[in-house]
Amino acid sequence: MQEHIRGALTHRVLKKGRLIMQIQFCGAAQTVTGSQVLFSVNGKKILLECGMFQGKRQETYEKNHNFLFEPSQIDLMILTHAHIDHSGNIPNLVKQGFRGSIYATPATIDLCKIMLRDSAYLQERDLIWVNKIRRRQHLEEMEPLYCIRDVEATLDMFVGVEFDQPFSVAPGVEAMLRDAGHILGSAGIHLEVTEGKKQYRIGLTGDIGRPNMMLTNDPNVLRDLDILIMECTYGNRHHTSIDNVEEELATVIRETAANGGKIIIPCFAVGRTQQLVYVLHKLFDQNRIPDMPVYVDSPMACRVTEVFESYLNYLDRETKRVFLDAKEDPFGFRRLTYVLDVEDSKKLNGQSFPHIIISASGMAEGGRILHHMRNNIHNPRNLLLFVGYAAKDTLARKIIDGEEVVKIFGEEHKVRCKVKMIDTFSAHSDRRELLDYVSLNSPERLKDIFLIHGEPEQALPLIDGLRSKGYENVHYPATGETFTFGAS
Repeated sequence: MQEHIRGALTHRVLKKGRLIMQIQFCGAAQTVTGSQVLFSVNGKKILLECGMFQGKRQETYEKNHNFLFEPSQIDLMILTHAHIDHSGNIPNLVKQGFRGSIYATPATIDLCKIMLRDSAYLQERDLIWVNKIRRRQHLEEMEPLYCIRDVEATLDMFVGVEFDQPFSVAPGVEAMLRDAGHILGSAGIHLEVTEGKKQYRIGLTGDIGRPNMMLTNDPNVLRDLDILIMECTYGNRHHTSIDNVEEELATVIRETAANGGKIIIPCFAVGRTQQLVYVLHKLFDQNRIPDMPVYVDSPMACRVTEVFESYLNYLDRETKRVFLDAKEDPFGFRRLTYVLDVEDSKKLNGQSFPHIIISASGMAEGGRILHHMRNNIHNPRNLLLFVGYAAKDTLARKIIDGEEVVKIFGEEHKVRCKVKMIDTFSAHSDRRELLDYVSLNSPERLKDIFLIHGEPEQALPLIDGLRSKGYENVHYPATGETFTFGAS
């Protein structure tokens, strides 16, 4: 495997006219978080993405704190979407001297207002506990990567750009954002670099959504490219078909309600919660599930849903046909309650009749979901339903993998409830969909493909798949690796 990686990493200098351009992979290289790609062209430095690396605490702190470039020398930034592994380190970039504009869609900016503020709050809260331990060990206290003051300074630097509207970012460099179909406002970045009479097209996909998903439009593929930088998070697997997800969800709800149980759903606040609410609304309207209460118990999910309500024009045609044309709110119906107050959240644990609770976080590593799991995991009538990716060593993954005893708030709990996983809601393209995405660019024109946002077990099978389709120069860059295009 290592030999295969080295082969895919061969450094190449492409000579095309007199154009001199460098691409450096500063994050999400041979891993799945912390996206950062640095373009140096025509005397300007353009940063695409500034995500937060997520992993073990000390490794995370060091990687996020130390950029591979001088932040004050970056001229501008373009952001694909609001997820923390793409946006989460921007306030630290600003804290360390970045003063340029940050281009993103208006919906992405509004989501960043919620997510970056929450990120600062969580860092400050978590370090209270960490520093208490470090003081006991006579170690130097840690500071958060950034605080709320840095976030507020960052938000002033955002510039909203709608989909499909060209904008100039540097001499000879035009940019355009294309709908990536991943979450609300998510975009692929299309760059046209001009030198004399020659033009070069470069695409960065961000995270690529799935065709036919609820709420989001199908991905608007970046086409006619010379260079493609693409995520490969699910480059080695296929998702379950979306066609049967409504009936699969309806079936488990009907069965659990008939047994007098509750359905507890750990769920990501951005995108996944709104998808679930949309599907539940349809199922209630069609009388396919019992008339039972549904609670969204996550302050962030509530705020994010308000952003979705502000951008109904971003949603897909199916949403417009099913709900908007009938003047119905896709994210609100008679049996649905959004829970903001912590006391109202606590009251849910006293309810013994069947109901559905959707709560963050999706990997069950924090948030109100832990309280609901602690209070319901012991009852065999209840269902713990997972609807998203769960990383290794998270509480969600341990339960999905069948561990019979797990720790919640430091206490051991036997898993007696039913457990089910529905992976159909994934917002990432799978192997087949990634190959289809690339195939809309001809191998004759698309000379170089760079795979990011994937571990080797995800990237290497996709490299083989792409090469079998005629794309010869598929690279899997290491962190910090730089590629130079055109030499004088």
